[in-house]
Formats: sequence, structure tokens, C-alpha cells
Amino acid sequence: MANHDLESPLLSSQPSDPPHIILNVHDSDSSIQQSNNHKPNPNTSSRNPFEFIGSDGLSVPAPSTLDPFRNDTPNIEGLYELIKIVICLPIAIVRLVLFGVCLATGYVATKIALLGWKDKHNPMPKWRSRLMWLTRGCTRCILFSFGYHWIKRKGKLAPREIAPIVVSNHVSYIDPIFYFFEFFPTIVAAESHDSMPFVGTIIRAMQVIYVNRFSPSSRKLAVNEIKRKASCGRFPRVLLFPEGTTTNGKVLISFQLGAFIPGYAVQPVIVRYPHVHFDQSWGNVSLGMLMFRMFTQFHNFMEVEYLPIVSPLDNCKENPSHFAKRTSHVIASALNVVQTNHSYGDLMLLMKASELKQKLTLLSEDVKGCGVCTYIYDIVLQEKPSSYMVEMAKVESLFHINSLEAVNFLDKFLSMNPDASGRVKFNDFLRAFRLRTCTLSEELFGFLDVEKNGSITFKQFLYGSAHVMKRPLFHQSCELAFAQCDTRGHNQISEQELGDTIRHAIPDFNEDEIHELFSIFDMDGDGSVSKDNFLYCLRRNPLLIALFKPCLVHKDESQVGQGILEEIV
Repeated sequence: MANHDLESPLLSSQPSDPPHIILNVHDSDSSIQQSNNHKPNPNTSSRNPFEFIGSDGLSVPAPSTLDPFRNDTPNIEGLYELIKIVICLPIAIVRLVLFGVCLATGYVATKIALLGWKDKHNPMPKWRSRLMWLTRGCTRCILFSFGYHWIKRKGKLAPREIAPIVVSNHVSYIDPIFYFFEFFPTIVAAESHDSMPFVGTIIRAMQVIYVNRFSPSSRKLAVNEIKRKASCGRFPRVLLFPEGTTTNGKVLISFQLGAFIPGYAVQPVIVRYPHVHFDQSWGNVSLGMLMFRMFTQFHNFMEVEYLPIVSPLDNCKENPSHFAKRTSHVIASALNVVQTNHSYGDLMLLMKASELKQKLTLLSEDVKGCGVCTYIYDIVLQEKPSSYMVEMAKVESLFHINSLEAVNFLDKFLSMNPDASGRVKFNDFLRAFRLRTCTLSEELFGFLDVEKNGSITFKQFLYGSAHVMKRPLFHQSCELAFAQCDTRGHNQISEQELGDTIRHAIPDFNEDEIHELFSIFDMDGDGSVSKDNFLYCLRRNPLLIALFKPCLVHKDESQVGQGILEEIV
């Protein structure tokens, strides 16, 4: 690969901000941006069913065409690769033996270095650190066994007193192995790493900072530890991968702020894995397959470049978000890649969709064995799980929902049986929400279907649900809706009470349909819905708040209704 392909700037790396598709729901005569390939669908409506809680319409960005987690060579393809693997199989056996010996030796040396050490709060004593040089030597031999016989370096690591924090892009599990050998840093890692065989012991010797990415208190403690260890010259440098997960190295996803909140200078470092036939990124490939492919290559290329130090502005008082943005721009420019708003949350969505695909694969095999409805599963299996990524960093900034909430919405969307393109039709939408065809259900679907082509994507469903849930009057409306349903004042809602309230919105709802809808709210199946369950259900299914609109805002309701109208409107 030519040198200028790796180092010469080709693209400006600004965060992706694709054009928006905007639906103005206030004006029934307003025009809607549509694709020329789609015609308006009769099951969609331009009326906004959520205007009563402060919604002014839904705007959904166009889907991103980039997949930051896709490995280009997930399978062994081509005659050249097959011949190379056959030739390298004897070499792979030798490499595997070398890997095992080095791992065992490094593990024993680390156990000795940690033996009897109780004061983990303070820096590791020097004699224990010297023992870790043996483990670091073993680590270099492990890299050699994986085919990294030589590693190209550019630039120099800055002195610790100048830049106590190092940040790097994250492409493969090889990255932390190299950094362990190179300068033995303190790393920030998920708590789950501690229980990993061999690896857990070795990273404990690095005085790892554990963090639970879904716990605000854990993240706060991790930031305090980063600041404490970065400020003390006796600790090693602190290494962070601010992307929070591995990517394919072709884009740079959004940065977490842990490395930038302490306000110390950071040194960006970038890793590249130039390749032609074998993509070494840890994307949609199993660890076992990736290791096998590495063992059966003649040589694997790796390049490491130490970039100039990035210091916080305004006398170390720069906003962490701005500091992270400047640093990410430096790294993206050096890598010649674009920046996107993807995050670890998108990987969670991708894994969830892939999990469904695997289940459907097994189900498809069972169904084919019976010769029944195979075409349904064949269609679903063509689906690309990557179509469910939504650039979660942008979603979080717009709606303040976390990745776990997004995964819950994906669960709901997947229950609607999306087609091969990841889209849901009107009838499947109704089935998932236990609704029937009526004006209100058409308005609900039309609110999400911003393209007006009779189907919705997960991104539209997520944006629509999050938009409703974050309206100023949503939570108050949920409370008042429960009060309207609880006509007996028992702090419990019966199926009959829910049905009487819902019929204000859908007058011809029959008893069986009421029963189906009630089952969504009655999560424990005891025949009644508590206030907590009612509010929880609406948080998980915020679109259903539209069912209670008539009893909340209709001017001809009872005196209680008039009071509610005054409170909401």
C-alpha cells in the first residue's frame, strides 16, 4: 500500500450530519418530502396525534450509509487465501505453541508480581514492576506469534509529566496488547474483563480502572480515578480508548468524555492495520476466527503513529465536550477518515438484531424441515442487522435516552416482524400495539412514517417514540391518564375501566380487543394495573399516550376533564 494512502489528508473529518426529512404536522395542506420512488399510502395521516403534549412534529435524519463495525473479510474467500492458509498451517501450529507458552509464562510472572500485594490503591512497588518486564517481553512474543514480526512506528511517546493521558482509536484486540508491551499503562476497562481467564490477572497488574458504562455513579468514580492517577507521577500513564469499542478503522465514532473531564493534556496515538486480503479489525467476526486468520498469514502489518499533544484551552478549563471534539478531529485527520455519531449503543443494537437473525436461522431450519412457510423466514434472513444502527450519540444528545432504553425500543420494533429491508408495515404495527384500523391508529403510524410510503424504519420508530417521551407534558399526561382511568380511586385500573377510557378514542373497540390491549399494561397478569405498572408501560410504549387524548383535552368532558384541560393546555 502506498505511503500517501495512509498519511496524506484526503477528506475533511467533520461529524456526519446528513440531511433531514421533515414533516410539518400543523398544516394539513403542507407538502411532505418524499422519495420519487414511493407513492403516498392510504394508511398514513398527516395529523399530529401528540400536539396536545407539546409536539410540533417529527424530524428524522436520513439513515447513515456507513457501518463502522463491518469487517470487510469476515469469511475466507478466494483461491489465494485458501492456498496461503494450507501453506501456513504448519507455521500456525508453531505460532499457537509459542502463543500458549508466552501466555502461560507471562501469567505466572504476573501472579508472582501480584503475590501478597494488598495496597492496590497506591502505585505498584518498583520490584514488582520490574517483574512485569518479563510479562511485557512475553507480550511482544505473543504479537510475533500473531504475525506482527515488525511494527512500524512514527513519532515518539511524550514524557509522562507533559501528557499523562494517552488516547487511541480502537480497531482490534491487538491494540491493548501492543500498548501493554510499549509503555505498560493503566487502562480503563469494563468490569467484566476482571473475570476473563489470564487477561483478568494481567490487567489487574496494570492497576486497571474498572467502569460500568451504564452506571452514572461508576462512571463518576472512574473519572475521579483517572484524575487521581494522572496527577500522580508514580503511576503509569493512563490509556483510554474514547470510542468505547472496536471499529473497522475506516471511520471514527463519537468519543466518551472520561479522558477529557480531568483537564490534563492528552497525547493521541493512532493504529492502522494495512491489508489487502485480510481485514484485522474485530468487527462481525468471532475471536476464534480472527485468531485463526492471524495465525495463517505470512505477516500482519501494523502501524502506530504518536501524534502531537493536545492540551485543554482556557487554562485547563475548556469544556470537556469541546476538548474531546478537538482531539477526535486530530485523530480523524491523521487517519484520513470521517467522524460519525455512532457509539457503543449502536453496537448493542447491532448485536440485538444479529441475535434475532441467529434465532431465525435456527427457526428457519426447523420450519424448512416441515416444509411450512419457508419463504417468510428466507425473507427475514436476508435482512441486514446494520440497518438498525441509528447513530446513538446523536440520539442521546437530542432525547437524553440511554442505550439500554434504545435496545428496549428495538425489542418492540422487532416484535413487529420487519421485512428484509428492516421496515414495518401498517398492519404489523397495529398487531404489536394491539390496535385496529381507525383514524387514530392511522395518525399514529403517519406520525412515524415521515416518508409517507406506508412503512417505517427502526430509526423513525425510535425517534418518534423518544420525541413523544421527551415532550414537556408527557409525564404529567401519563399521571393524569391514570387518574382518569382509576374511576373507583383504588389506585388500580381494571380491564373495564381501561376499556371505558380507551373507547373515547376508539369508540368501536370490542371486548376482545380491549383484553388484548389490557395485556400490555397488565405486566404481572393479575387482572389489574397499578399506577407504577401503568406509568412504566407508557414509558416503554410512549405512543400509546395518544389513546388517552380525548379524556385529557376534550372540552365537553366532565368537570374533572375541564380541570385537566386547564392543566395541560
